[in-house]
Amino acid sequence: MNLVEIQGVKKHFGEIHAVDGIDMHVKKGEILGLLGPNGAGKSTTISMIATLLEPTEGTILFMGESIQADPKQIQNVLGFVPQEIALYPTLTGKENLQFWGRVYGLRGGELRERISEISKVIGLEERLKDRVDTYSGGMKRRLNIGVALLHKPAFIIMDEPTVGIDPQSRSFILDTVRELRDQGSTVLYTTHYIEEVESLCDRIYIMDHGKIIAEGTKESLTEMIDASEVIRLSVETVDPMLITTLQELKFVENVVVEANSIFLTVKENGNHYQSIMNALKESGTQLKGMDIQKPSLETVFLYLTGRGLRD
Repeated sequence: MNLVEIQGVKKHFGEIHAVDGIDMHVKKGEILGLLGPNGAGKSTTISMIATLLEPTEGTILFMGESIQADPKQIQNVLGFVPQEIALYPTLTGKENLQFWGRVYGLRGGELRERISEISKVIGLEERLKDRVDTYSGGMKRRLNIGVALLHKPAFIIMDEPTVGIDPQSRSFILDTVRELRDQGSTVLYTTHYIEEVESLCDRIYIMDHGKIIAEGTKESLTEMIDASEVIRLSVETVDPMLITTLQELKFVENVVVEANSIFLTVKENGNHYQSIMNALKESGTQLKGMDIQKPSLETVFLYLTGRGLRD
């Protein structure tokens, strides 16, 4: 069952087409990943779903009903974790939870019970009496998630919730997202970290320049590349003549340059390495390293866009 459906949605800011006619859907009970580099349109898309922005064109349906016509139907069951920390730094963690819980309509014993439950979910029981401005970046992110979960939302949107945090906090947040799905919640998760999408998401949309460019499971997306392997060449400098020579090799399907790395999508098995070394030698390019990979979400993104995920 589709919880959310987006039909032909656009969002323009003057001449900037942040979202340029997208169709997508969120199934009930799944973790849906929205993957793309900074500036792809991910945050604008989820802001429209969360009713924070009005689409320029198109329709967004929640449980079959337009949220433009009746935003309350989604607002009442939505937990939104914004990319920016939305906490009061001079208040304690508990005071933040109390404040936002009252905003959600929680009172008295119900609010106390939810704060106790959520503090365990986010692992901050021992720090709730401390001011938020004494928290690490990872702790603030976890409290930010706790705020969004206080009212037991059925639908949770997380906008890059692991930006700039330590590995331990990232792992904790990813485990929390999985537990939410396992308890029946639906999660829309945006990120530009490919490894998070690979480990978390049941289904994935890839977005670039305001458009959806691919959709599917991790397995179906990697099958989009008709290749046996991807060869990554790390070089001192990228010579345009070398790129031309590599593109002309009969076994090379695609060539993508990212910084000082050259990615070759190879469409047939065989010993291709001598031909590649000859091309490097002829161009005078110094090879720093060579890595052989199977097609992955990252190589799918490179293949589709011609640029790296974090560009």
